[in-house]
Amino acid sequence: MIDQKLVKAGQSGNIIREIAEYGAKQAKIVGEDNVYNFTIGSPSINPPDCVFETMEKLTASMSPAKLYTYAPAIGFPEVREKTAEYLRNTFGVPYRAQDVVVTCGTSTCLAALTKVFLSGGGRAMTFTPYFMDYKYYADSHGEGLIECPTNPDTFQIDLDVTEKTLTSDTMMLILNSPNNPSGVVLKREGLEGLAKLLEKKQIEYGHPIYIVADEPYRDLVYDGQEVVFLPTIYKNTIYCYSFSKNISLPGERIGFMAFPPELDDYSDIYSAAIAAIRSFGYICVSSLWQRICVECLGATSDISIYKSNRDLLYGSLTEMGYQCVYPDGAFYLFMKTPEPDAEAFCRRAMKENLLVVPGDSFGTPGYVRIAYCVSPDVIKRALPVFKKLAEEYGINK
Repeated sequence: MIDQKLVKAGQSGNIIREIAEYGAKQAKIVGEDNVYNFTIGSPSINPPDCVFETMEKLTASMSPAKLYTYAPAIGFPEVREKTAEYLRNTFGVPYRAQDVVVTCGTSTCLAALTKVFLSGGGRAMTFTPYFMDYKYYADSHGEGLIECPTNPDTFQIDLDVTEKTLTSDTMMLILNSPNNPSGVVLKREGLEGLAKLLEKKQIEYGHPIYIVADEPYRDLVYDGQEVVFLPTIYKNTIYCYSFSKNISLPGERIGFMAFPPELDDYSDIYSAAIAAIRSFGYICVSSLWQRICVECLGATSDISIYKSNRDLLYGSLTEMGYQCVYPDGAFYLFMKTPEPDAEAFCRRAMKENLLVVPGDSFGTPGYVRIAYCVSPDVIKRALPVFKKLAEEYGINK
């Protein structure tokens, strides 16, 4: 028989893609300049120079047969060594080449690790709001996702609520900071408190609890905000990183995960994760692009454009009367809708060709996600539409 979980998941679709496709159709009817599409978190700025310089160097110095050959399933040894060296030098955690696995972005990491920790009966937990695919992974490999509410005013960790939400079968906690969809950066105080809480619960439950740090937005932060490197405060952390956002290469699907040498049950988890990746067919990551990306570790695109977009959008919307949690990173703004039904607000906005994503998909009803990784002109042209909606709902000051 066909797995009905998969059937249901496939039939439910992806709300972000659905709204984006609607926008593409509308653009053909009313013109691209008259559609204000804030749905997909796809970088709009060019990759940094190191990408093109490395590409030119590689194509000039290596034969096509060598450059485009199959890579080892877990990545080229030299790529893994350079990645481990970067992590050691940057964060002080003693990673080795054998601790690093090159992957098809962080999605592969999350899917594989969810299978590893949930297939044996464990549960996965995350904080709201969260990226919608976490639920898909948890539903596919286990008994669903445990959703832990955060402080409703700041989306920071509430340790009392977290302790009440943890269960004895919690095996993994997915942490995403800077956060998609809110742009919030989790503060050190809350994370250190979380680490102490998990250490206590590990003793109480009699088994490890693993943090899976999902950090494709680590380098997209503004105003000097600190992004805590979780393995430095909690040893049972598996670090997942992607080059999609920081150097604007989402379509190349390059990332990695790193297992700290002191991880509990290291050998079993590492072996199981590699097997899970293989079972999905996510092996032999692009030979060209993993070689390019490793030479760009620590680089970013010109994120000053995103900061300007954030400042313009946040400042304008709050002046109109909308409520938004201030985003310190990523390129998302999470806006509270002027009516409880966020999907109804999205449908109303769609009539004006303003495309945003309902927060229900991110475990937080009553909000919409606005991806501001667009040209500044799109924001400027969309602001009158936001103002019109604010006036209709009577929230304008």
